[in-house]
Amino acid sequence: MATGGSTNLEDVPSVELTTELLRRMKCASKPDKRLIVIGPPGSGKGTQSPIIKDEYCLCHLATGDMLRAAVAAKTPLGIKAKETMDKGELVSDDLVVGIIDDAIKRPSCQKGFILDGFPRTVVQAEKLDEMLAKQGSKIDKVLNFAIDDAILEERITGRWIHQPSGRTYHSKFAPPKVSGFDDVTGEPLIQRKDDTAGVLKSRLEAFHQQTEPVIDYYAKKGAVVNLHAEKPPKEVTVELQKALS
Repeated sequence: MATGGSTNLEDVPSVELTTELLRRMKCASKPDKRLIVIGPPGSGKGTQSPIIKDEYCLCHLATGDMLRAAVAAKTPLGIKAKETMDKGELVSDDLVVGIIDDAIKRPSCQKGFILDGFPRTVVQAEKLDEMLAKQGSKIDKVLNFAIDDAILEERITGRWIHQPSGRTYHSKFAPPKVSGFDDVTGEPLIQRKDDTAGVLKSRLEAFHQQTEPVIDYYAKKGAVVNLHAEKPPKEVTVELQKALS
């Protein structure tokens, strides 16, 4: 719906209004939740976050997307971020926390949020907690998608894609009929640049060095829930619902 008073509610189809009203009534009874999802690439955060978001009426804050949106919208913080990125520098932690601070004041974040991609370091976690404390709130739960590196390697390096259609295969879990070729067109499959063992190894090293201390930091506050991320997605969803109920 457009903002700035340009949309007259009389012009909004009844079905849309009713759907939104019912959603808000259902959401009103849900407890507020402020969550962080943490896990290495391929651990299933992207599969589970939309499920939790809908179930608890939260907003999903993926910091990479938020930075891009702030830059595109030319918000004061977005302009600052763009200047930094144009110089080839990393956007400061304070700036990212500022963008999160702006975002959680939106109506869609009224019942809370799922933070994804931040904090990646203990310093970032401390800054985030400071900002929330000023608003009289704190992180309720840190959902740690715990999974063995070896399982991840098998999961990720086995992924193959038919680029024109987006059809995905997995050499072990969902192999094509003919190895290396798309079932429908017979065209060759490719592997994404990020899905190779070398790239995964460096991403996992960064994760263990920087982000695992964040899990310890929140564990000391009693906020961490360890999930068995190697299980099938439906079982992980059940675990999550138990942890959050």
